[in-house]
Amino acid sequence: MTQLRSVCVFCGSRPGMRPEYADEARALGALIAAEGWRLVYGAGDVGLMGEVARSAQGAGARTLGVIPTHLLAREQGRRDLTTLVITEDMHERKKVMFMNSDAIVVLPGGAGTLDEFFEVLTWRQIGLHRKPIYLLNTRGYWEPLVQLMDHVIGEGFAEISIRSYSSLVDSIETLSPLLRDALK
Repeated sequence: MTQLRSVCVFCGSRPGMRPEYADEARALGALIAAEGWRLVYGAGDVGLMGEVARSAQGAGARTLGVIPTHLLAREQGRRDLTTLVITEDMHERKKVMFMNSDAIVVLPGGAGTLDEFFEVLTWRQIGLHRKPIYLLNTRGYWEPLVQLMDHVIGEGFAEISIRSYSSLVDSIETLSPLLRDALK
């Protein structure tokens, strides 16, 4: 029996200002379903979270949603998922999502998405995992983050190796073969 591979998606609970963000979220959900992978995400039905989940579910993917009790109403927690886990807090949410995934994809998002990205990046930096982390750079969204990381490195607060712990990809077409290879 083959092991079910899972992709954790961190992304905004808002749609953002550009329609391309939602387009890419839906394309990622469709890719996850087409490859027979499971979507692991924040269980919300709003913003990019909702887009990726509806797309993945609509195309037949299994889904694992993880949401803290205090966000059930705000993020309109989906209850029709394959598996729904309700946590006590955000830290537990991130841990459950991470532990149940084989790769991480970060779509555009706000402070929560940045928090999720930096947590898994830090875990990688200190040697707690070797899972691939992909930043989907739709319309250059993550360019300021890359500049910030370069600044942090340049100012001596991180080793240059921190840049190798995540991969910046510009489109689903670029991401697809990388994920396929990582999830073999």
